Amino acid sequence: MQDTSKQYDAVVAKCRALFVNKMSDYGSAWRILRLPSLTDQIFIKAQRIRSLQQNAVRKVDEGEVSEFIGIINYCIMALIQLEKGVVEQPDMNTDEAAQLYDEKIALTKQLMMNKNHDYGEAWRDMRVSSLTDLILQKLLRVKQIEDNAGKTIVSEGIDANYQDMINYAVFAMIHLGEGE
Repeated sequence: MQDTSKQYDAVVAKCRALFVNKMSDYGSAWRILRLPSLTDQIFIKAQRIRSLQQNAVRKVDEGEVSEFIGIINYCIMALIQLEKGVVEQPDMNTDEAAQLYDEKIALTKQLMMNKNHDYGEAWRDMRVSSLTDLILQKLLRVKQIEDNAGKTIVSEGIDANYQDMINYAVFAMIHLGEGE
């Protein structure tokens, strides 16, 4: 499992670097997005990945990796929005956003390590397409929870679903990196 931790950190470092660079370019404009908007952005990314996996012809020269990075970063934004709430104007500098990013990813990685221990790294035998389908399933669950005003009866909340999507996307990127 030591390899998993190192591989996870390498994927996250790549995602975080892009997040910080985009914060430098755009500021925290994403802070105005409501959760359903972030969920829809993640959904678009996951749908594109699924289309790339199913279609032989690509009309845009970007592969799955950039979309998985987008899923990870939008999920982190959603977790931050869950904690901080939506604002009317950008209100966060790059250092504050990066600190919150690190906090959310640390909690998400710990969840992965706990589940990875219990499941015996079963994800290593999964296909990237299956991980994509699981992300889409989680998105549909989140949409339903959002439609239920955030309430669940016996199920995990929205935050746990975003964390699972991050972890599935990291696993997919590890698989895709090993294929290179």
